Amino acid sequence: MGLNRQDKAAVIEEVSGIVANAGSIVIAEYRGLSVQAVTQLRANARKEGVQLRVLKNTLVRRAVAGTPFEGLSDQFVGPLVYGFSADPVAAAKVLVSFAKKNDKLVVKGGAMPNNVLDVAGVEQLATMPSREELLAKLMATMNEPIAKFVRTLNEVPARMVRTVAAVRDAKEKAAA
Repeated sequence: MGLNRQDKAAVIEEVSGIVANAGSIVIAEYRGLSVQAVTQLRANARKEGVQLRVLKNTLVRRAVAGTPFEGLSDQFVGPLVYGFSADPVAAAKVLVSFAKKNDKLVVKGGAMPNNVLDVAGVEQLATMPSREELLAKLMATMNEPIAKFVRTLNEVPARMVRTVAAVRDAKEKAAA
């Protein structure tokens, strides 16, 4: 049964809200996937914070109109699953990794705000580290000079203690 006008407007409004908070959108054709495979894909996506939706292409076209993702709308053809995520890398990682294991899922493209990606671009995006990984690397890089400075400061009194101990041992040896 088709959607009536109010239902379509509600879907467009809901998808517009999702798109407004999205850092990336990745689209993939899911023709031929089993229910079990789709369930596994949804579980993987949920774990990574990715929203997967199967929507009518015309409704998504209307939802992305006037947004930074509008350039992707010409690729909305066929049975598609849409992956939305706030983290620009998460949706690409989930869909590309699942597509490698299951040849029925075919990644068609994606977009970041004001930047449409082809399949190669989505695959390249999937290989990038996530935001959390990049922040962890940045913090480790920023922390290293401070840690090195603290080790240097601790070395001065430690060296003095070792020197005094060596002098004490030498005096004890000489006395014996």
